[in-house]
Amino acid sequence: MAQAPAVGPVTFARGVRRSGFLDFAGDLWRGHGDVFEAHLGPKRLVFAMHPDAVEHITVSGREHYEKGPSYDGVRRYLTGSGLIGSTGDLWKRQRKLMAPFFTPRGVQTYADLVVQDAERFAERWQQLARSTPDVDMEEEMTLITASIILKAMFSTETMDSITRMKDAVSEMIGFTDAQMIGVRLPLWAPTARNRRYLAARKVVHRAIADVIAERRALDESDWPDDLLTRLMQARDADTGEPMSEALLRDESITTFFAGHETTARTLTFTWYVLARHPDVTAQLHEELDTVLGDRLPTLADLHALPYTLQVVKEVLRLYPAAPFYARDAVDADTLGGFDVAAKSVVMLSPFYTHRHPDFWEDPDRFDPGRWTSDAEHSRHRHAYHPFAAGPRLCIGNNFSLLESHLLLAVLARRFDPRLPTGFVARPVMRGTLTVEHGMPMTIVAR
Repeated sequence: MAQAPAVGPVTFARGVRRSGFLDFAGDLWRGHGDVFEAHLGPKRLVFAMHPDAVEHITVSGREHYEKGPSYDGVRRYLTGSGLIGSTGDLWKRQRKLMAPFFTPRGVQTYADLVVQDAERFAERWQQLARSTPDVDMEEEMTLITASIILKAMFSTETMDSITRMKDAVSEMIGFTDAQMIGVRLPLWAPTARNRRYLAARKVVHRAIADVIAERRALDESDWPDDLLTRLMQARDADTGEPMSEALLRDESITTFFAGHETTARTLTFTWYVLARHPDVTAQLHEELDTVLGDRLPTLADLHALPYTLQVVKEVLRLYPAAPFYARDAVDADTLGGFDVAAKSVVMLSPFYTHRHPDFWEDPDRFDPGRWTSDAEHSRHRHAYHPFAAGPRLCIGNNFSLLESHLLLAVLARRFDPRLPTGFVARPVMRGTLTVEHGMPMTIVAR
């Protein structure tokens, strides 16, 4: 086999500093092909953009790859032993315990909660449309998705507690991202960033511990029907043991992080593309008006709103919340005819695989028509992987799609947000996909 085209550490660092990681990785892909390397000191980053590579790394050759050292920062600073970063027997046990809660049928129990919260949020937007319509759409979508996931997890109702948890977890996410790409200082160093992180972590850990303690003080028959109750009642099939307090906390943090951050990003970009594509917006409004009229959607309505879901899926194609995700090579392997050395960090990219011209006609064009049933079934099954792929497919993918489908139906039925004249978003990667300088929009009632 041969060595993949490689970029040296100085060139890579300069390119990332000049263009940002996301854009520079795209430049390298267009210049070097579907498999290439970037060297960062002793570390090798192997970028693999082809759907065949996605399939090999996540399915057929997955024994060669693991969530290893690349996830140490996530484990240490954010999710602990939660599903995102756990490995081996722990991951298998936790996945088996939690999977029934996140099946397509399992997440349907949250549909009414999503619709009710969306309607309350719509009343907020109605007020904004009358008074102060200009908003940062990313902040708006984070607020609604944080509210939904906290209510689904903990039956949390007060806006103060929702905002406090959202802000604290956002601080933890930002700190984790900075630690993974910058100079790492020990947590005992009295820097302002360390102090903010430690304070935020204390807020999150204490809030979860308090909820668990309050629940344990009740008779189990009085526990609310939410995700925390399901986690507390779950038992290992082999040992009959429940989750430890630490695991309950870590899975709660993991679920909150993954359950609101990613969907918020998806919906932020959804409003962006709708504002830029009035033909798509018109077709969406026609479907919503025909099926729903002036009423709220129900779970049963979703099958009659296929175009609404097609819009969401196309947003996930062009703007996946996780534009890159990593796997660590546990031993030597080959990808696309090139050697992959053991301990290399392989970077898979939904953002660029979803733009691969061999698999997507006019790949930069936003077109919900790509998501008819026939079109989906005719496509390489790993040309699209917004939630990763294989056994480590994101456990929350069904919840995210249901939530996005319902939220878009509720809000787009009543509102048509607009962009400032001439505004063009620049997507950047800061852990998840976000927008440089935010997404300013004006709330306009239909």
